[in-house]
Amino acid sequence: MTNTLNPTATTAPHHRKPFPNDAGRWKAEHARALRLGHVRDGACSDDCEPVLVYERARWGWLAWTIPGDGTFPDSPHHVGILTPNATRMQRLALRWLTRRPAPRLALAPHIPGTLRAWAAITALTALAAGLLAMSRGVPWDVTLPAVLLAPLLAEHLPGQLDARARRHVRTVDGEAAVRYLQRLTTMQTVLDQATTDSDRYELRRSAEIGQHTLWEAAGLLENQDTRAASAGLIARERLMVQLADQVAIPTRTPHPSATVQDREPGRRLGPYPPEPRPTTQQFPHHTPSTSPRKGSLLMPQPATGVRTTDVYLLFAHEAYYPHSGSQEINTTVVAADTLLHPQVQQPDGARIHDHLTRGRQSGTVVPLATLTHELNGGANWPDVGDFARVTTDLVTLVQRQLCDALSLGLPELARALICIGPGAHQEVRTFDAAAGNFTAYGQDARAEVLAEVSRLLTAITPERPFWPGEGLLPPLNRNA
Repeated sequence: MTNTLNPTATTAPHHRKPFPNDAGRWKAEHARALRLGHVRDGACSDDCEPVLVYERARWGWLAWTIPGDGTFPDSPHHVGILTPNATRMQRLALRWLTRRPAPRLALAPHIPGTLRAWAAITALTALAAGLLAMSRGVPWDVTLPAVLLAPLLAEHLPGQLDARARRHVRTVDGEAAVRYLQRLTTMQTVLDQATTDSDRYELRRSAEIGQHTLWEAAGLLENQDTRAASAGLIARERLMVQLADQVAIPTRTPHPSATVQDREPGRRLGPYPPEPRPTTQQFPHHTPSTSPRKGSLLMPQPATGVRTTDVYLLFAHEAYYPHSGSQEINTTVVAADTLLHPQVQQPDGARIHDHLTRGRQSGTVVPLATLTHELNGGANWPDVGDFARVTTDLVTLVQRQLCDALSLGLPELARALICIGPGAHQEVRTFDAAAGNFTAYGQDARAEVLAEVSRLLTAITPERPFWPGEGLLPPLNRNA
């Protein structure tokens, strides 16, 4: 991986109190519980059901009890997690499940059971409507079933709707499980808030991944206790911490020295090589083809012929800063097989992989601009895939440490040179305001930049081949 995220820098504080941004809401709910229900106190038996106050969010809800002494509860009563990519109807199901409970009426002191107040009102209304209908000539065999059915529906239909709505929600209770999941929901709240302030794809994708992670963690805690599921829970909490830290990366202010250094024409590339992988994870072994000159700069060939897996994709992207005060990262090199990662948009990634690896020599570093040149100057990209979405997904994988990469902070001129194709007529022109003239940089200058990238890659890959990630999809089979 190319950078190490600092979880403590951006992780939100533990959500210990209900409605942290609306203290008046808690006071109002406490007053309502004292007036209409009962609070959790020493006189509360094991069979009683105290009033629950629901704090809804985009990811689900926290259900709080109200202590009798007027203090805040130590932890939620339970946590509900909404299914990822929820539809409008599923979000309505969440609101249905977190509605205020309907009051119930005791039938009689000697008759066990209760009746929903709404069912009693429905029964009286149905009886009055039935009598009025029969007085106007409606047959009793039509009116009587409707009068009897209405209160039954009012009593039992909400329970059926509850059961249907719970299919889209995972509910976790138990003190240890709730406290753990509460930490994850705090970080998911940070991700959701970031998407409301910006429409950046990276932020939306982080929030989507976080919701999936919450859903998976809730599934583990529904079926196991925290001790039995500790390995899976730790992995998911680590991912949530990285996502929460990643959200803050675009808003960080670069260090002044890094900004000045980035503008110096003679500055070196400044690579960030892959860091050691965690020893607690087992990754599939990636064996690249042998090559006497790995990372050597070779002229690209058309995307036909035998597939070569030991190929690298070089692409520029929007700059980000791995750490506060660090050099910006604006260019990345990944192994071609990373395009087959399941978290890269598919089948676009697999199609680009097929074009990238066909007819290449082992160890080739292929700029994205070269693929554009080969695809009729970009006119054929729609037939292959959305390269902008794919490269954004690749950067997200790199930032989340889900694959190996070589991250570079190229000067403006070098970055511009890798963004032009290999055509002899393509060049980059700079204007010297002092001299009042232009300087053209063509294919020779581009070759120098690519050669230096190749030298950096050669220095890294002999020690450890680039890891493209886990769960890769199979490459396209043209014969299928």
